[in-house]
Amino acid sequence: MFSISKRSEVEPFHAMDVLAEATKRRAGGHPVISMAVGQPSHPAPQAALEAARAALAEGRIGYTDALGTARLKHALAWYYRARHGLEIDAVRIAITTGSSAAFNLAFLSLFDAGDAVAIARPGYPAYRNILGALGLNVVEVPVTSETHFTLTPESLEAIQKEKGVRLKGVLLASPANPTGTVTGREGLKALAAYCDANDIAFISDEIYHGLTFAGEETSALELTDEAIVINSFSKYYCMTGWRIGWMVLPERLVRPIERVAQSLYISPPELSQIAATAALGAAEELDRVKASYAANRDLLLDRLPKLGLAPASPMDGAFYAYVDVSRFTNDSMDFARRMLAEINVAATPGLDFDPVEGPRTLRISYAGSEAEIAEAVERIGVWLK
Repeated sequence: MFSISKRSEVEPFHAMDVLAEATKRRAGGHPVISMAVGQPSHPAPQAALEAARAALAEGRIGYTDALGTARLKHALAWYYRARHGLEIDAVRIAITTGSSAAFNLAFLSLFDAGDAVAIARPGYPAYRNILGALGLNVVEVPVTSETHFTLTPESLEAIQKEKGVRLKGVLLASPANPTGTVTGREGLKALAAYCDANDIAFISDEIYHGLTFAGEETSALELTDEAIVINSFSKYYCMTGWRIGWMVLPERLVRPIERVAQSLYISPPELSQIAATAALGAAEELDRVKASYAANRDLLLDRLPKLGLAPASPMDGAFYAYVDVSRFTNDSMDFARRMLAEINVAATPGLDFDPVEGPRTLRISYAGSEAEIAEAVERIGVWLK
């Protein structure tokens, strides 16, 4: 396939703009607390750092196979066996330069220009931007309390009738960014079955797996061999800057994905693959980090409603509070800018995630330290008064 139309205009990703301004203010001596991006405050696990140091001491870091080292792929096969009770052939696993590269590879390999692909609204803005830049028809499906803040077969049927399109792909994140929604096993099963029955490619974004606080955390691989699963070491494993992720593919897609990867990225960084292999054995350390997120979540669930910032969706997974700011503003971009300028607290305007309802929402990341989150909430409370 690999068809790309002429480049379309990409919408701004305001979270990164807020992060840039926060970084600038911090460099200028301001006591900034950033809750604008999904950046764990904890470093990569010790086992990963030690493995990377040893590799650097040895000195030779080079290209690997385009889809990654056999050692990391076999370690991930073990991960699925231990965590999900699944026997995944390591041949089906592709290591990628972060999950961002995985999305590019999936979209390029699965779709032609003009194909309709459904995503949730609100949802991660890079989905919309990448799909649009590749000339695909982005079909945003509103998710509300009526749909349990997730995609459903019924909502997909309705949007196809409304838009007059036939879907070629569906992309679902669980846990979801920014809503924190965890799609339960039965909901995920229904969605996977609907896609299988209608010849729709089903892409399951599982990069926040390991960070579920309520509900069922289910991999699409437990329900179908046809799903394209994308995961990452960035979130649970605290390795954002290492840019390392993976895909699990139906076997028929392995070679097409490999061909695109060879041309776009050559191979994922070997140093990051070495560190990631070691990180898979660091669950004890990482679960302590998760416990700190849980404490931050409890604090926000208690304090935010008292400040007039009620959650606009469940906070069941990931590390985000998606809050309703309509009591104070109908322009979340201006609200975020003033909050950063006046009290040095950075958060992300909802406009990033929802072009329709986003001006009335704000996303707050609670991946920082417990002290930082508590201080930020205190500042916001005083400011809003």
